[in-house]
Amino acid sequence: MTKRILIVRTSSLGDLVHMLPAISDIARHVPGAQIDWVVEEGFAEIPAWHPSVHEVIPVAHRRWRKHWWSAETRAERAALRQKLSEREYDIVLDMQALMKSVWLVRQTRGQRHGLDLRSAREPLASFFYDVKHTVKFWQPAVTRQRELAAAAFGYVYEGSPDFGLEAITNGVTVMPYAVIMPSASRDDKLWPEADWHRVFTRLHEHGLSLKLLSGNAAETARAKSLVAGDEQAEVLPRMSLTDVAKVLAGARIMVGLDSGLTHLSAGLGRPTIGIYKASTPVRTPLEGPAYTASLGERGSAPSAETVLSAIGQALDFDDSSHAQFTGGDIVS
Repeated sequence: MTKRILIVRTSSLGDLVHMLPAISDIARHVPGAQIDWVVEEGFAEIPAWHPSVHEVIPVAHRRWRKHWWSAETRAERAALRQKLSEREYDIVLDMQALMKSVWLVRQTRGQRHGLDLRSAREPLASFFYDVKHTVKFWQPAVTRQRELAAAAFGYVYEGSPDFGLEAITNGVTVMPYAVIMPSASRDDKLWPEADWHRVFTRLHEHGLSLKLLSGNAAETARAKSLVAGDEQAEVLPRMSLTDVAKVLAGARIMVGLDSGLTHLSAGLGRPTIGIYKASTPVRTPLEGPAYTASLGERGSAPSAETVLSAIGQALDFDDSSHAQFTGGDIVS
């Protein structure tokens, strides 16, 4: 029999990537699982990549909160409320445990599962679940999500995380370029320009050109300034998440600040170096099937020497291993 499941996890980019292995686990352990996923509209491409997600249900919190009481916003909220209330789910699983996710959970029909008082980021959210689960807080995000899903559906997961991203990686040819993510949502995450230049020099020594990512005009200007005069570097235009994922999947290596795209690179099975300066990798380390290095700590950025050492280790990976992870070939 079909077991209808609704996952509530709306944002952010990195958190959604961390969710994907839990979806793979559910599909593997729950016979007849039909999984729908409520997600912020700007990130709707991510759950759609996973072959076990039946339907993606977009929500527009980020857009709505700017004009919460406008006629258009009220109409969109009413349409979402009707859509959620018309469906009967066997289990509604809130993987976010925030009041904004509870607002969505309360509009659903089905047994509501979530984190208990001590496990939830916002403890008040736990009062709105029918079934509450304990998951230790100080452990990697991927592990927390896998444990919560396993508790909700009564199985024991095992093995390495499966991000289910074959729709992006299958048939990809790995090319001689490195993807760089030098920008972040907060200025306190930025890394010194001189250190970036040392990284660029080392990557060029390995025969790699550079593709820099940016998300807005300010980040584009910063990226262009970083590689000014470098004929082997380009700043990519704003692209869809799917197009960015394809660029990441074809990269020899990715070096980036702690950002959602850096976590996506790791999930796609690319050797990935993450630079942490204003956050801790204890709860959000890079995870994936290829080489990853989560360097630095809140208040203590990694040195250029540390990052260069990790790059050397990543590039020493056996070519056949890269091909196995991506389902494609490597072009040198």
